[in-house]
Amino acid sequence: MSAQTQYNLKSPGVKRLMREACELAEPTDEYFATPLEDNLFEWHFTVRGPPNTEFEDGLYHGRILLPSQYPMQPPNIILLTPNGRFETNKKICLSISGHHPESWQPSWSIRTALLALIAFMPTSAAGTIGSLDYTKEERQVLAKKSKNWECNICGKILNKLSNNSAIKTLTKEESSLLSQIALKTEDETNTSENNDNELRHRTVNSVENRIDTEFVVFSEVQSQKDKLWSLVVWLLVFTITLLIIRRFFFV
Repeated sequence: MSAQTQYNLKSPGVKRLMREACELAEPTDEYFATPLEDNLFEWHFTVRGPPNTEFEDGLYHGRILLPSQYPMQPPNIILLTPNGRFETNKKICLSISGHHPESWQPSWSIRTALLALIAFMPTSAAGTIGSLDYTKEERQVLAKKSKNWECNICGKILNKLSNNSAIKTLTKEESSLLSQIALKTEDETNTSENNDNELRHRTVNSVENRIDTEFVVFSEVQSQKDKLWSLVVWLLVFTITLLIIRRFFFV
C-alpha cells in the first residue's frame, strides 16, 4: 500500500514526516534515520558517538516512535545497541523525548532529536529513566563492539553512516538546544569537581579531627599515669619519713 493511500496526506503530521524523510534520505557522518517501509510513525536511526568522549567511534542504533500528534507532541526514543549510557529497549528520558512534553517545541525535528541524543550521551545519568552509569572503560569496550551490532530489520549498522564529514548548518532552535546541553554538561563537570574538592576537604578535616581526638585521649591517659606515679612517689616519701621518725624517736 502506497503512502498516498495508507495515510491522510492532509494531516499536518503526515506532511511533516514525509518532508523530514526526504530531508534525511542521505546519511551524514553523524546520523542517519529513515521510517519503516510499512509505518511512517516508526523510524530507525544510527548515530555516531561524540568525539573526544568514551563513545567516540561507536555506532548506536535505535527506534523513534512518533505520536499521531507530531510535531505538536514529542517522539519517544529507544536505543537498541548496548552503550553504557542508556538502557536498551526502553524509552529514555530526555528533554526532547516523550517523557518531557512540556519542554518539546514543534519547530524541533527528528534531526534535532538525533543531534540532542548525541550531545546527551557524555552527560551524567543523574538517575533519570532509562539511564545507565557505566564506567568510562566499560563504555569504550561497548563502543568498539557496537560496530559489529546488527538490527533484525536494518541489518548491519557499520555502513549506515557516510564518511563525508560535511557539516550541515544548524537551525536557531538546534543551536540553542545544543548550547543548553553543553552548559548542562559543563555545570555537571563543575559540580563533580566541587563535590570532589568538598570530599577531600571533609576527609582532611576528618583525619585532623581524629588526630586531635587521639592526642587528647593520649594526653588524658598520660596525665592519669603521671598522677599515679606522683602518688606512688609521695607514698614512698611518706613511708621513708615514718621509718626515719620511728628510728630516732621511738628507739
